[in-house]
Amino acid sequence: MIDVNLTLNTINNEHSYLLEYYNKAIKGLDSINCAPVDIKSLIENGEIVIIGQELMTCLENLINDLDNPDYYYDNSIAELRIEFIETFCKHTKSPFYGKPFLLELWEKALIEVIYSFRWSETGLRRFKKVILLIGRKNGKSAICGALSMAEFMCGNGGSDLICSSNDDNQASIIYDEINTMREMFDPKEKRTHKNQKGIFNLITRSSIKKLSDRTRNKEGRNIDFAILDESHEMKDNIIAKSIEQSQSTKDEPLFINITTEGFINDGYLDEELRYGREVLNGEREDPDILVWLYTQDSEEEIFQDELTWYKANPNLGVCKKRAYLVSQIRSAQAKKSDRVFVLAKDFNVKQTSATRWLEESDINNDATFDYEEFRGYFGFSSTDLSETTDLTSSKVLIMKPNSNKKYIIQKYFIPESKLNSKEAPYREWVEAGYVTKCEGNDIDYSKITQWHEELRKKYKIRIFKAGCDKWNAKYWRKEMDEKLGIDVENVPMDKYTLSNPMKSVEADFKDGLIIYNNNPVDRWCFLNTCLKVDKEGLIYPIKSSDVTQRIDGSVTLIILYVLLKRYRTEYMNIT
Repeated sequence: MIDVNLTLNTINNEHSYLLEYYNKAIKGLDSINCAPVDIKSLIENGEIVIIGQELMTCLENLINDLDNPDYYYDNSIAELRIEFIETFCKHTKSPFYGKPFLLELWEKALIEVIYSFRWSETGLRRFKKVILLIGRKNGKSAICGALSMAEFMCGNGGSDLICSSNDDNQASIIYDEINTMREMFDPKEKRTHKNQKGIFNLITRSSIKKLSDRTRNKEGRNIDFAILDESHEMKDNIIAKSIEQSQSTKDEPLFINITTEGFINDGYLDEELRYGREVLNGEREDPDILVWLYTQDSEEEIFQDELTWYKANPNLGVCKKRAYLVSQIRSAQAKKSDRVFVLAKDFNVKQTSATRWLEESDINNDATFDYEEFRGYFGFSSTDLSETTDLTSSKVLIMKPNSNKKYIIQKYFIPESKLNSKEAPYREWVEAGYVTKCEGNDIDYSKITQWHEELRKKYKIRIFKAGCDKWNAKYWRKEMDEKLGIDVENVPMDKYTLSNPMKSVEADFKDGLIIYNNNPVDRWCFLNTCLKVDKEGLIYPIKSSDVTQRIDGSVTLIILYVLLKRYRTEYMNIT
């Protein structure tokens, strides 16, 4: 029978960080009606903690499990690791470099829970797997490094420890964290040693090595303790399964999956969280897994109440600066691309891989212009050379002296065979002059050249720089050069090239700086376009799940901004 005293925060007459954390979370809920300044003071003084409903459910389940006769509770092993970390481990990164690693309450509570629940029948540790979902910049690598170091020095002899991730560089982050802590702990290598194969305990013969998708040596291991970092990047479970299978011969394996949310749909993390939440909510029984999730209760609360930020960021104000998060929120409110990234990485709000880029309110602009205004001007040209049977877009961007406004002249081209397609009112657009019809089943690229020639002859609009994607470009580029003397450069359609220009397009739309004469084909393309965000916050345009929706007009606008960023200074000197 486990002796629990919630009032004194003791289990079996020993102080429990789990109970302390739980009670402070309850006080946090009770403080909801207090003034924000008072709540903030209580948080900073360590009197309360603010957590989300998912973590509260986890804590409530654990408190209830203290009454379950299947378990007994022994925190001595956890205390040993906590004491080791706070006594021998030091921080490895600025601004805390060289300072003692003093654990936060949530970190102590987590370590205590992992190691203290034990099976009454066998005496073995209950939890074999941990899912820790936490916002970025909350000391994730540091706590993993410290816990790994404690396990390395305090765990069973002959243990194999693994630092793992989808990417070898990511796996190196925690591995290097451990090694730096080791060097501070044992500078003369009397107890430990590192070589190219790994880190070794000379006394216990335990080892620490890296494992990633690129190491190609995932079989034949016998792992006791594994950290899987940033699993949101993994499309499949190959690495995780190889770890779990290698632990099958162990009585007390431990596999810690620590990550932020990501952008891959139906990948490994989605499957793990789906399963973990079923366990958390009592829909599935699996006593071996600990699901510890720092999540928000809603997306709306993030923008309405700063105090809720603690739910996904338990180290807010400790190693994650409030001013930083304020600036991130400000960016998220201004830019859709930043919003997607911040919600996923800072607040663990799952974002779909395809998120609409622009809203109607962004692209609404009643301003119009007449081409005559730009007689004799230079402009940038861009063309999205689609497959020959698709809608094709070509645009020209012109700016006036001493103005940040961008004026867009556009023309679309479509094969005659596509006019009756139900995906858009192409025939109506052809009759209105927005789209040029090409006879037959293919785009006649010479008509794109003719359009540029018409702009030159009728309005004296000349092309300063031109760009296109690489698709089907060779013949048309040659024609543009020979007939009009326009050198069309290839613009790579990758995130590194398109990300910043795409963000600039969004910002200029919001500021009303893009004048496109409310072209209906443009509007259709703009609203069809989704953005995809990668782990570095880079973005690029993609279609939605509806493959009939075209985004060609968006791509040509982004290409124009690629050229504008490259040559803006030169261009403004000739306008």
